Amino acid sequence: MISKQTIDKIFSTIRVEEIVGEYVQLKRAGSNYKGLSPFHDEKTPSFVVSASKQIWKDFSTGKGGTAISFLMEIENFTYPEALRHAAKKYGIEIEEDQKDFSEEAKNAQSERDLLYKIHEIANDFYQNFLWEVEEGKAIGLSYFKERELRDDIIRKFQLGYSPEKKNAFTEFALEKGYSKEILEKSGLSIFPENSPAGIDRFRERVIFPIHSFSGRVLGFGARILKNNVKTAKYLNSPETEIYHKSNVLYGLNQSKQAISRKNVCLLVEGYMDVISLHMSGIENVVASSGTSLTTEQIKLIKRLTENVTILFDGDNAGIKASFRSIDMLLTEGMNIRVMLFPDGDDPDSFARKHPQEYVEKFIENEAMDFIDFKAEILFREIGDDPIKRAEAIRDIVKSVSFVQNALKREVYLKQVSTKFGLSEQSLFNELDVQKQITQNQTQHIQQGKLISLPSWKLFPNNPNLKSIRFNLIFFIRKTS
Repeated sequence: MISKQTIDKIFSTIRVEEIVGEYVQLKRAGSNYKGLSPFHDEKTPSFVVSASKQIWKDFSTGKGGTAISFLMEIENFTYPEALRHAAKKYGIEIEEDQKDFSEEAKNAQSERDLLYKIHEIANDFYQNFLWEVEEGKAIGLSYFKERELRDDIIRKFQLGYSPEKKNAFTEFALEKGYSKEILEKSGLSIFPENSPAGIDRFRERVIFPIHSFSGRVLGFGARILKNNVKTAKYLNSPETEIYHKSNVLYGLNQSKQAISRKNVCLLVEGYMDVISLHMSGIENVVASSGTSLTTEQIKLIKRLTENVTILFDGDNAGIKASFRSIDMLLTEGMNIRVMLFPDGDDPDSFARKHPQEYVEKFIENEAMDFIDFKAEILFREIGDDPIKRAEAIRDIVKSVSFVQNALKREVYLKQVSTKFGLSEQSLFNELDVQKQITQNQTQHIQQGKLISLPSWKLFPNNPNLKSIRFNLIFFIRKTS
């Protein structure tokens, strides 16, 4: 158990505005700080931090307390875990009360605690193998060197290597006293009937640990290096009690301070995109790690900034799939810009080719708002076809319908009107229909049934269109 002297030292050293500021974008408001609640969706900041009193209060939920209680709320820490996290952040050495600790040690740890611990053990094992063992240096470290990664960057992201021996880590963990059950639940080991000694899930792969917002290891991504093996190139940890991929963004722990400082988040797809940008000096970047962007991930970003620039490598199929992410970001009130790298480049390769200043200026100059981006993509193969042109404009208006702020919606529609030479009234009519469809689809998704709605074209003077719209709105209202 942590000694009283250490607890007193932690409370006298830590600063609530610094700890909360890693999770919430705080702005000075007189003698206090204000920000959006991390516990509740809101548009007007009601979360207040008092630096003089060293307390916080969330008026939207009624929660409040000290820096330690905030860590317990936001990270689901126990009291000792929150103290240890704060002590680590401020370089405070933990003193244990040995008498109480021996009693504490007798109590069985919760499964959640064991999962965190076994991931910490695994992370150390993979890193040690990369740096200290010949196989790791010859294969894993050589791979990272081929990707031109510096030693400090490899250590910053705690990259590692899982050896060729099929149960190297499993054997190591069992010898340390961890059970087969917890190894299986962690997803780190598999115990098939024909291999009772166990098999390492990530054997013979380079390792990318996935951290929580506060820096705890939740899971791993792993890349195979052999080209002649018929298996997935990347392998990720399965869902566990502590790891839910829809709630995690790769690189957020390493990038959160830069995102808050620059007030913009660069969103990329892969691990190496994040790492290479960091190595070039651009640190305000996270990755969705190849999964579809989720509302939970967007809310993690929104704690730090409302500004997102999405970086794409020019893959047309992937770009069109990104339209869903744009609509989700708009729904959550984010300001979006999008940038396409030149053909043959992705954030990883582009960052390695050019110096930091060039990359930063390129992103700043080439990033466009979502209207120009969607127009550029949708109009590539349309030509002079008026039907396809109308359908593309309807798709853009659909995205505008996800914007929650009425003033922003009007500004965006005026931009569409100017860009395509259409009357604002016809676009506002179309916006009303799109909003009806969006609301109806949301209701049916929540109810577990998604209806298929008819499509129509954007012809404001077509007499048949009014009938289609009237019938559609009547259908929506009747089924809602």
